[in-house]
Amino acid sequence: METTGWIDKFIRHLAFERRLSPETCKNYRRDLLVLRDFRNASGIANWSDMDSEHFRAFSAQSFRKGLSPRSIQRRLSACRTFFRYLTREKLVRKNPVVDVSAPKGKRRLPGNLDADTMAHLLNIPGDGPLVDRDRAILEMLYSSGLRLSELTDLNCGDVDSHDRTVRVTGKGNKDRIVPVGRKAIEALARWDKSRPELAGPDENALFVSNRGTRISPRSVQARVDHWARKQGIDSKVYPHLFRHSFATHLLESSHDLRGVQELLGHANISTTQVYTHLDFQHLAQIYDQTHPRARKKD
Repeated sequence: METTGWIDKFIRHLAFERRLSPETCKNYRRDLLVLRDFRNASGIANWSDMDSEHFRAFSAQSFRKGLSPRSIQRRLSACRTFFRYLTREKLVRKNPVVDVSAPKGKRRLPGNLDADTMAHLLNIPGDGPLVDRDRAILEMLYSSGLRLSELTDLNCGDVDSHDRTVRVTGKGNKDRIVPVGRKAIEALARWDKSRPELAGPDENALFVSNRGTRISPRSVQARVDHWARKQGIDSKVYPHLFRHSFATHLLESSHDLRGVQELLGHANISTTQVYTHLDFQHLAQIYDQTHPRARKKD
């Protein structure tokens, strides 16, 4: 029966060599433990005995158990990276997951809030350090399109209020500079005055919890949900929805896909292209008004 020996070594490799976040390492470990259980149940003695057919069966089993195609693809991606590591360590001769893909499913389009709803959500009432912090968090999520982990990883020196920019460390430990809007700068200035009431004396995190230490992603999710309900937003609101809305609203105004790609920190422009569907109605109107075969006769 396979234990977690090589999985543990791989997770340490991700954490200390590739410097991936604890949350990412936890997700890799979870997926690989499912693979280990599949291997044990299938009576496969060694990792080197697994071939592409085993992984197709693993994919099919996951689908039968109700896992979505997107989640299966994520699971296979974890397996692919794990076996790439095992190949490097010379435990296996080749990567059997390379040509295995998840079942195709409907492409999920990102949700977003329209500009008016977003403006209402950001206009949160009240005073005090917690409200000042939450207002700055919401403004930063929308103003700069940050991922949740990017927001919680921010330190006090990462924001340049004079240049109105923030230095963000994104996926793959890559840094990028992102503009910060006027409203967000104002909210950050207010939070800067309140922050000493919450933050510990040696805490460098920009956003802290009421215990004075760096705020956790889960706490940010809870605060976003709290303010969405308090502001009467009917739909489910979560931190990544601010990023979707940021990208959608920029594309609606600029139609600059490459620029939005840079701001979001996407390595591949195909990831950014998912937002273009939300602007299709606007493009269709332009087509109807300008194309010779689409214009109505006067």
